[in-house]
Amino acid sequence: MANSPQSKKRARQAVARTDVNKARRSRIRTFIRKVEEAILTGDQAVALAALRAAQPEMMRGVSKGVIHKNTAARKMSRLAARVKAIS
Repeated sequence: MANSPQSKKRARQAVARTDVNKARRSRIRTFIRKVEEAILTGDQAVALAALRAAQPEMMRGVSKGVIHKNTAARKMSRLAARVKAIS
């Protein structure tokens, strides 16, 4: 357990950051799920709109340190390829 005032504060900050990061990661997953659901419907226009909404959200997660840059790039690339394949 934390003993010094600084380590107690750090423990509180870690809990707060964990909550923020969980919320952000959940939001990113929701946007990705919307793209995947749009892909399954087969409507390219809707899927493209969902992908365009998801991309900045994923990059925001990268800039905030929630997900790795290459992970976001890989997910965006694969989703874009799936959206493009709809015809």
